[in-house]
Amino acid sequence: MVLGIDPLVLLAVALATLGVLGSLVPLLPGALLSLAGVYTYWFSTGYTDPGAVVLTALTAVGLLVLAVDWFGGALAAKAGGASTRLSLIAGLAGLGGLLIAGPVGLLLGSAGTVFVVEYRGTGDHRGSLRTAAYTTLGVLATTVMQTVLTFGILVATVVVILV
Repeated sequence: MVLGIDPLVLLAVALATLGVLGSLVPLLPGALLSLAGVYTYWFSTGYTDPGAVVLTALTAVGLLVLAVDWFGGALAAKAGGASTRLSLIAGLAGLGGLLIAGPVGLLLGSAGTVFVVEYRGTGDHRGSLRTAAYTTLGVLATTVMQTVLTFGILVATVVVILV
């Protein structure tokens, strides 16, 4: 016991906190860390707390965060007019950019790829710029959504622990 608190409970809160950070830091699995925090706490209570309804709800939110993380940027590119093929290419370019230059590389890789491929295909610089802007806003919006949802999981976990 650390300060009268079970080490597994501290680990659960730490994992849920890392989940929020993981929503902001690329390549750190925010949703999975948040769920690891929830399930670590559940394990620490002998599988009794949180109850089935809360555990199911937190799991569903965690899976939603995972879906937003994986598909949000591609859906935004698609909404901006990019083809499914281009959305996938932009996702790969964003991942490559992320590995080379971090979050800025992610944005530039995705948006730059969308712009270049759209412009080469259509010759319409305005339309290509609009599609690239949608892609960029989509990537940013998914980060915000992930952060809000993982923060919600953290708050719910702490409330369950304290109540």
